[in-house]
Amino acid sequence: MATKTPTTQPETKQEDLNDEVIAVRPAPGNKAQPPSIAFGGERYMYFTERDLNRILANLDALRQTVFPTSGVEHEISAPKQQHFPSVCLIGLGRCGSNIALDVASLVYNARNFYLNEFNNEEKQNREQEYRPMRWIKRSLHLKPSNALKPVFLIEPLVMLGDLDKDIEGRIRFSNKGESSGFLHDYTKMKIMDLSEVHAGGAGNAPILGQYLAKIILNKDTQRFSNADWKFIHSYLIDSCGIKANQSRLYFYIFSAGGGTGSGMASEFGLAQQYAYMSKTFDTRTLPENEENRGHSFVFEPIFTSGICILPNISDHGVEMSEALHINAGRLLCKYLAEEWDFSYNFDHEDSSDASVMHRIRPWNAMMLISNDIMRYAEETDDGDIQHIDVNAMEKYANQYISQQIFNILTAQAVTTDYDENYFRRAGIDIGETIRLDANDLFMSLAGPVAVAYAESVIPTEGAGQEKLKLFDKQQASGLNIDDLFFRSIDLPHFNKVTQAIEGISLLPIESERYRATLASYQKNGYDATELKDLHFFKNCSSVVSIVSLPKDYKLSYMDLNKLKSHLNNLFPNTTLKRYALVIGASANISLTTLIVKSPCLSDDFLTLIVAYIKRCFAKDSYRFDEQLDEAMLEFIRSEEFDEDRVDAMLNEFENPAKILDTNWYAIKPMYEKKYRELIHSKDKFISINDIRLSRDSVKKAIKYLREIYRHKISKTRVISLNQQGAKKEKQKD
Repeated sequence: MATKTPTTQPETKQEDLNDEVIAVRPAPGNKAQPPSIAFGGERYMYFTERDLNRILANLDALRQTVFPTSGVEHEISAPKQQHFPSVCLIGLGRCGSNIALDVASLVYNARNFYLNEFNNEEKQNREQEYRPMRWIKRSLHLKPSNALKPVFLIEPLVMLGDLDKDIEGRIRFSNKGESSGFLHDYTKMKIMDLSEVHAGGAGNAPILGQYLAKIILNKDTQRFSNADWKFIHSYLIDSCGIKANQSRLYFYIFSAGGGTGSGMASEFGLAQQYAYMSKTFDTRTLPENEENRGHSFVFEPIFTSGICILPNISDHGVEMSEALHINAGRLLCKYLAEEWDFSYNFDHEDSSDASVMHRIRPWNAMMLISNDIMRYAEETDDGDIQHIDVNAMEKYANQYISQQIFNILTAQAVTTDYDENYFRRAGIDIGETIRLDANDLFMSLAGPVAVAYAESVIPTEGAGQEKLKLFDKQQASGLNIDDLFFRSIDLPHFNKVTQAIEGISLLPIESERYRATLASYQKNGYDATELKDLHFFKNCSSVVSIVSLPKDYKLSYMDLNKLKSHLNNLFPNTTLKRYALVIGASANISLTTLIVKSPCLSDDFLTLIVAYIKRCFAKDSYRFDEQLDEAMLEFIRSEEFDEDRVDAMLNEFENPAKILDTNWYAIKPMYEKKYRELIHSKDKFISINDIRLSRDSVKKAIKYLREIYRHKISKTRVISLNQQGAKKEKQKD
């Protein structure tokens, strides 16, 4: 059973608030583990506010800063409460916060451009209102040559967090911060100032980032000197899914190779999932009054995704830092172990609250994007990779990620996300949009996910057409759907026409082999016989395709059928295929395909996991040769999993000292002392030893890989009670 502390009533004293931590005891018969080890341990230790009135007050305080209004406006609009955006981006660490800042800046600039264009057009219309030309234009159906194009107007809530105390200064004095009015005007962006817990980063050690995140998430929010933190905490964790918090999609953006983002992201995700899941087992009837009526924990599904930037695996004669590979491998190993527990580990099935609560994972899905994107783009453009500015590489990788976020956001956006006059101004028929909601994504996307993306400009022949039906039976002239699909699965490259970065976010196999396989695929008229045998495509369990069309562009049935045919041929064993059609959110035609689960069988993914296991788990005799490399492949391929052999090759727990060039045993007590100073209750203490990954985590990750490696489906067979045809055949014989 899940043991929970009693409900905190509004009159609860301040000193009692620190008791609002949910603890879960193991189900009967489970093997005891050290306290606080995820998925098998005795308890989770996350502070969760339980007082509904305080949660609602915190949400209202955040809402007032997100939607600031003057006194007069407030009086007029008092009956109508502003909804939080349906989407929230959480950028963690330097890399993650930079990307989230990029997205916020792009959204801000797009909105300003659109509104300025609209205001100019309105002004011109008013000036010509009484002129004879207005009547002539209307009578002859003449339209301005530069028709207003609708642009992306969804404004997500953006949370930026880093263990660097100067995160606000870094943002304020960046190019985006210095641009006119951005930081002041984009009120949906909030900075999580966590410097009072730690102000110096995680030292490129994810286990330290994870431990510091535990301190932050276990500390009573009322005891933070930063008053904004309790508002953000109530929004991200305490209220996720309830009626008062309308956000349903949360994207955690971070770099897997660093210490802060890689360590913090999964801990923040677990705290949110744990708070959300705990509500499902909380059968208490909360008292309601006039202030909170209708806002109790009657909640909707939420979808959360990590957007994980993987480090370069290989470069032109440059050996990458081994620590980046090890850090990324730790994150991937941890996530696969958590996914195995959540999705597949039912050997000792138990429906008790405690058993289910120990199966949570930080996100529903984790999108993988390689930092090699710009390198491949330069290679395909015959550029000199040696002279590429590192900031330019990061900029274009960030652009690629922003493109994917845009497409996913627009695919599920609700009308409340837009300006109330947006559809009227843009002339968009919202009824023609096929939308994915949070529940669609929850059911369709799970585990590791890769992205395939491409876009094309509107064919010139169709630019002057009148408003038409969404689909047309005839072939739309100018659009080459075969080429669009091919470019989406190609190596990352720069589209000079659309200025977009296209291609696949994670290569299925080594780049030269993949390039040759793609060339054969194209040469043979897009025959997927060879390409679909790659595990990346063959073992894919589901795909989600998002097609974005400009307003009034008609997509032919022939093009739609070609697209479906390509997907069916390349992904022969998908259990589920989902499609979304977004209209009016882009000036170009774009195709985004999300490839689910099978990316964990790609070369890069396996290379990173094995690098981590060899360095931090392997016994000395296996650390520096290829025995463990070959053994890992055998563990995945063999019919029976030899767990005894894993025990023989690996130590019981990871050794964090292997990636730090200093004395780990001197660092450990420094951070544990900080925990004791910030969280005073002795029974809530967690040692760094308790959050180490174990050999059992490695076994679970291997079991997940084995499960995906063996994924296949059986084609539907027609079953008939009518045996007339069979009887006739027998009679002939």
